[in-house]
Amino acid sequence: MKTEKIFSAGIDIGTSTTKMVVSSFLLKNVAGVTHVPRIEIIEKTVLHQSPIIKTPFVNHDMIDMEQIEQFIFQQYELAQISPMDISTGAIIITGESATKENASEVVHAIADTAGHFLVATAGPDLEGIIAAKGAGTVQLSKNTGKVIANIDIGGGTANIAVMQYGEVIGTCTLHVGGRLIEFHHGKILSISPPIKKLMENWPNPLQLGDSADDARVALLIQEMVCFLAKTLSGQEIDAEHPLLLGHVPNWQKPVEAIVFSGGVASCIYHDDCSQRQYDDIGEKLASMLLQHKQLQTFLWLQPQETARATVTGAGMQTTEISGATIQVDADVLPLKNVPVFNCHMNSAAKAFDHMVKTAVERADALFSIEDNHSPFALYFSELPYLSFQDVHTLCEAILQHLGTRSSKGLPIIIVIQSDYAKVIGQTIQALNSTVPILCIDQIKVETGDYIDIGEVLPSGVVPVVVKTLAFHSK
Repeated sequence: MKTEKIFSAGIDIGTSTTKMVVSSFLLKNVAGVTHVPRIEIIEKTVLHQSPIIKTPFVNHDMIDMEQIEQFIFQQYELAQISPMDISTGAIIITGESATKENASEVVHAIADTAGHFLVATAGPDLEGIIAAKGAGTVQLSKNTGKVIANIDIGGGTANIAVMQYGEVIGTCTLHVGGRLIEFHHGKILSISPPIKKLMENWPNPLQLGDSADDARVALLIQEMVCFLAKTLSGQEIDAEHPLLLGHVPNWQKPVEAIVFSGGVASCIYHDDCSQRQYDDIGEKLASMLLQHKQLQTFLWLQPQETARATVTGAGMQTTEISGATIQVDADVLPLKNVPVFNCHMNSAAKAFDHMVKTAVERADALFSIEDNHSPFALYFSELPYLSFQDVHTLCEAILQHLGTRSSKGLPIIIVIQSDYAKVIGQTIQALNSTVPILCIDQIKVETGDYIDIGEVLPSGVVPVVVKTLAFHSK
């Protein structure tokens, strides 16, 4: 059986730093000669890790796209790879960089010229999940069964993803980061808006030009750390708190263990801030995290990656064939880069309406942009035994929460691990024949994966490319 090599690139443009990784993946058909082909990655090799550079900005509101592109193409030269050789990968623009005026322009310009990429942008929730995969925390939660929070602290934000058994059970993002206060020659150079808001009720707030050693700087860092500890401990959080970015914590189980990733984590675990040679509060923040009594009540686990957690992944592709028991509307195919959300099924309760409604709401929050619905696939990984009535009830729930918004550009996409796709797809079409539906099975995916669904082949099967973020250990 022949093998095939593909090349992948990961690029992370963050608040503080920009970095890049180029990798190769060896693909092989692992099925027998007489079986349906099953292509898997049998080997992955990091070919080149870029230096971690300070993210270049033209001014406070604009990323320097020209410098970013020069950096990327320089890394391709060092890796001895042409951009045209890149068949998959991730461009992740994170933290406060994602809020800059030209953020969208930057990632799309790179995607057009630097290879075939999977993810163009990552909002804070999705960024937290990507970082948790990169840090190895997803695997840790699979191995231990513990409820683990991965806290990825960069320059502007701390992205928290909580997981158990390898599944994400909640997310939250805080304005806690190394560059929220910056210094120059021992004086305060900049104070970020969330910190200014936090000091609004202070009788004597910090000002630009104050000393970097001012006691109020330590008080602010202490307040950040206390708020993070309170968030992780499940204490009630004020939805209007200046340090909260977006929604309040949404996990239901108490956190048992914590893992830190991001640039600040280099100082926490390795006493090594060499990757953070920046004039800011990052080092002091790491020190206070280590000393905080409430945080010490958690089990501390080691990450596989710290500063490179969000970039060590680029798209890794696994092509699978879904057929025989599927139901697809051929008119909407092919589809590319459809994000996946795992819809958990409680086999005892079978409260399908609540489960589907919750999954759709959370998927919309993760993947939609400014209230514009984006297509996503609901993944039913552990369906219980379904009676005829159960199938009917489940399909009614799917139509109730996805049917009214569906169109050729926004079909209902269902992925099932077991062999229920045909009966579910046909039941949905019997209930509403006008709704475009793609219902495929025998595919294993996870929240945060992306899938391509190809056109129906003469044999009636469809090729499915599962693009998951691939990470490596140091």
